[in-house]
Amino acid sequence: MRRCGVMGAFARPTMERRPFLRALSAAAVAATGGGLTVALRAAPGDQMRTISWDDLVPPDWDPSKQMREATNGVSMFSDADPRARDAMKAMREIWDTAPTVGAMDGNLVKLPGYIVPLEEVKGELKEFLLVPYFGACIHTPPPPANQIIHVVMTQPAKGYRSMDAVWISGKLTIAHREDAAMGASGYRLQAGAIERYVAKPRP
Repeated sequence: MRRCGVMGAFARPTMERRPFLRALSAAAVAATGGGLTVALRAAPGDQMRTISWDDLVPPDWDPSKQMREATNGVSMFSDADPRARDAMKAMREIWDTAPTVGAMDGNLVKLPGYIVPLEEVKGELKEFLLVPYFGACIHTPPPPANQIIHVVMTQPAKGYRSMDAVWISGKLTIAHREDAAMGASGYRLQAGAIERYVAKPRP
């Protein structure tokens, strides 16, 4: 009888991938053609800063503890066990209601990520989700809400496709958005700039 690892299905994105996210965010910017840039006017005292995906997660948030409580400490259920469906539903709710960081609200930020298109007209990308790792929201369960950003372009961007790696710059706000297929996002970013992400060459 097959057994379903309900904990592992959701735990991997934020925990095992954090070293990768830090490396991606810390890498030097090397933008090539295809970028769209719109002037961003900062209020007095405001400053654009590069952030990592870890910055969007409250330091005291412990989803694994919530998951253990939701499953009564059981990490494996057989496929035939009705508790497996209930556990997956409970954990999806934990992911979709993942807490955000209040101090990030209203900041001008820049961060790297992958594109998951939401609205595209005649090759122009108007809205999309920005996610921290390849395949998120498409080939794997969606990340927690505090690891999904709903991006709205100030001007439509051309030449970008699903899962392209990019740098996004703009004003970040806390705004919860539900999507039955793609998952819930905890942040919204009004983007004034998009650039292709190019990894720093190894020495």
